[in-house]
Amino acid sequence: MYKTFITLLILCAFSSGCASKRIIVDTKGINMAQYNQDLSECTIYAEQVDVGRQAAGRAVAGAAVGAAIGAAVGNSDTAQRGAGVGAIAGGTRGAGTAQREKQVVVRNCLRNRGYAVLN
Repeated sequence: MYKTFITLLILCAFSSGCASKRIIVDTKGINMAQYNQDLSECTIYAEQVDVGRQAAGRAVAGAAVGAAIGAAVGNSDTAQRGAGVGAIAGGTRGAGTAQREKQVVVRNCLRNRGYAVLN
């Protein structure tokens, strides 16, 4: 189970890094110093999205589903492996979802401050 936990942490770290995408804003006529300050403030707001909590919640749900499927098709060993796979898949998905939510927060914040967000 320890190996499963370590694998989950590694996958969550990779999925979090891959989920971040640069936000593109039309900068024509924009004061870049003000934009950088606004972007920094919007990023701070986005940090309120709890990545760890969402990853953990999805990992627990994934483990339960994986264990149930494993138990249905095999024995307790299969159930344990199913729980591990489910936890990894659920945790990765939860971390990715949280990262996307952070992007939405930053985009909305910039739009509300009058920027033309292009992506």
